[in-house]
Formats: sequence, structure tokens, C-alpha cells
Amino acid sequence: MLRPDLEIIRQWIPENARVLDLGCGSGSLLENLAKTRNVQGYGLEIDQSNIAACFERGVNVIEQDIDQGLGNIRDKRFDYVVMTQALQAIHRPDLVLSEMLRVGREAIITFPNFGHWRIRAYLGLKGRMPVSTSLPYQWYDTPNIHLCTVRDFETHCTKNGFCILQREVVDRHHQSGPLTRLLPNLFGEVALYRVTR
Repeated sequence: MLRPDLEIIRQWIPENARVLDLGCGSGSLLENLAKTRNVQGYGLEIDQSNIAACFERGVNVIEQDIDQGLGNIRDKRFDYVVMTQALQAIHRPDLVLSEMLRVGREAIITFPNFGHWRIRAYLGLKGRMPVSTSLPYQWYDTPNIHLCTVRDFETHCTKNGFCILQREVVDRHHQSGPLTRLLPNLFGEVALYRVTR
């Protein structure tokens, strides 16, 4: 069974697509796509235990640090380049997003929305960096180095000429409701985007 955000992504990817999954973790998305959509996929991963899990699942994986770029991959090699819950943890998300759209026709990106009202309230009322189920780290050990909101991401896309094809902003249960649709930057906890040039 896929994580709820990965299930949303799975629905966005058609049969027989070529997919590159950046920071693919244990390879569960690629394994599922291969079985249910006949997708040809590759994962990039740096964590050794995740690489081993990919091999056990039969997922093609390459040991590579996303922050080092995608220079070893030719232009438009993939239909979709996916990066889930990693945009905020990489050193140059702007460059990685541009590279994703160089090597793929479309990019699918997910990230925690740091504009959510609970995060704003926690910081405003407690005066401390928020800790929650979706952001379970203390300020000193968090992998999140580039905090991003729905508005930040969409502004970046507009400035760089990227076209947002599809957006799903959901709550902590990965459900979309009237408030997440009306005011996504305030009520959305996780943002999912399909983007192209």
C-alpha cells in the first residue's frame, strides 16, 4: 500500500511512461508504477539502506546525490521526474527544479507547506520553530533547510516561466476540502504539483 501522497502521484502518471524518481527512498512508488502502470522507472538515492531496499523490490536505482545535479542524464530522457518531500531539504531547489524540467517533460513535486496556519500559530504563539507529525524535527536536527510555502513555489514557477499543469493541496490526512481549495497557502499542509516548461 502506498503512502497517500504517492497514491495521488500514481494517479497522475499514465501507463507506459518513463519515470525518474529523485530521492526515491525504498522504491515503493516505482515498484507500484511498474506493476500497475507498466512504467519504466529509475530512482536516484543516496541512503544505502534505501538502495538495498530498492534492489530487493527489483527497482532500478542509481546511487547519486541530487545536490550534485543531473548532468549525467540527457535532455528529455524521461516523461516524468518525481521528487517527493525533498524540495525543502536540498541545497539549491531552484537548480534542481530546472534540471528536473531539462531531463523530463514534466516534474511532479511535493513539499510540506510552511505557510499552513498551524505553523504560523505555533511560531507566533510559542516563539519557537514548529514541531508536528508532518515536521517532526527540532530546529537543530531538521533536514529542512529551505522553507517553502504554496505561494513561494507558485511565484518561483511564474518568475521562471514554468507552467503549473495540476495542483493538489491537502490536509494532514491527505484530503482536499473547501478550505484547502479556497485558501491553499493557509489551510494546506502538503502541496503536490505537476509542472512543465
